[in-house]
Amino acid sequence: MSAEPRVMKTEAEQAIAAQYRDARAALPGTAAALAKRDDAMALFERAGLPHRRIEAWKYTDLRAQMRRAAPLAEAPALADAAKAAAADRLAGLDRYRLVIVDGRYQEDLSQRMALLAEGVEVATFAEFVGFDFPAAAAILEPPAAAADDAMLALNAALATDGVVVLVAENARPSKPIEIAHVTTGAVPASWHARSAVTIGKGAEARLIVSHSGPDAIAYQATTSTALTVADGARAKLAVVQTEGDAAQLVATLSARIGVDAAFDLLAVNAGAKLSRLQGFLSIAGEGARVGIAAATMLADGAHGDVAVTIDHEVPAATSRVLVKNAVGTDATGALQGKIIVRPDAQKTDGRMMIRSLLLAETAEFAAKPELEIYADDVQCGHGATSGQIDEDMLFYLLARGIPRAEAEGLLLTAFLSEAVEALGDEEIAAAIEPLVAGWLGKRGARIARSAA
Repeated sequence: MSAEPRVMKTEAEQAIAAQYRDARAALPGTAAALAKRDDAMALFERAGLPHRRIEAWKYTDLRAQMRRAAPLAEAPALADAAKAAAADRLAGLDRYRLVIVDGRYQEDLSQRMALLAEGVEVATFAEFVGFDFPAAAAILEPPAAAADDAMLALNAALATDGVVVLVAENARPSKPIEIAHVTTGAVPASWHARSAVTIGKGAEARLIVSHSGPDAIAYQATTSTALTVADGARAKLAVVQTEGDAAQLVATLSARIGVDAAFDLLAVNAGAKLSRLQGFLSIAGEGARVGIAAATMLADGAHGDVAVTIDHEVPAATSRVLVKNAVGTDATGALQGKIIVRPDAQKTDGRMMIRSLLLAETAEFAAKPELEIYADDVQCGHGATSGQIDEDMLFYLLARGIPRAEAEGLLLTAFLSEAVEALGDEEIAAAIEPLVAGWLGKRGARIARSAA
């Protein structure tokens, strides 16, 4: 007779379980929602924090990195929330904002009512899970592809707020809609937000999910955004991560794409001490098109992990993935990309390309593209390259009197811009360009100091 081995819980895992027990009674939702929260926490307690022995997390050992769990954040005062939200990383972009600060929706800082005139209805997550119908509690369920993801389960258990957005059929909002996650960072704390967005049949919408916070504060956050793109709809989404340099963030996007629908995604990963942006995309309608681009910028010991799974469930759909990575001193990064083609998904066309520039001898990046194909009439492929800045191009610029930091900045801008522009939205791309320039400016200043 053999006994099942006992898994020792880390200090952080024990603290998170205690947080849930203490917060459970005050979490929003009906009894049905609370039951789903209990199930999610039970999954988290069984699995614990993800670690390198879990294939999907092999490059991001969160159990080793999260030594302690920060206490749950209190609801921020309006003045503190307004001050944090005013540090707008996309200030040049005209858009509707739905602001979530320390995991709580901020009505006074958001434009919920203005969106009604654009055919867009918005409820808060706290309101939605309080409705007594099955779909309300279902917002706490994971997509099938992430049913065993411990961090998504943790988010479901402890989510305090977020937004639920419905873009009406054939609606075309005139401006992008931003779900802005902001951290005040007065003290190290943790928070969890959960949102869902539905783009109705024939509608067209531009979306932004942003994450930002102050430097030098070791806060911890998880977010989850579930997106449904209905038949014939068009959606463009930019996920912009510029958290503070001591933060830890796990952000999850799940999406389901309908018949003849189109979905373009841009992920910009340019902040946090440790970040993981993970996506689970299901192509559920014939004739659908999905385009994914990512621009990752890492330096100064930061770790950034982007993991995306595209599941072709039906025939005659197209997916494209383009990832650009710039990795500097002491930084580590990873891209895990998987394209799955189901047995009935004939005529699938799926391609993935990962390109990485290592900007220092101490920079590391792991690229893991995968194809999992169960159909025989498909066109699928993947590739990955890595290297340093082209010395011939750099010499050409240096020979014309351009300082080294500026020359490298020009080449890196051109390298990363291909991913940013792949979203196909000039306004959003123009708002993101200063973020890229700011990261490159900090790097250029370090190069100039070291050369002095």
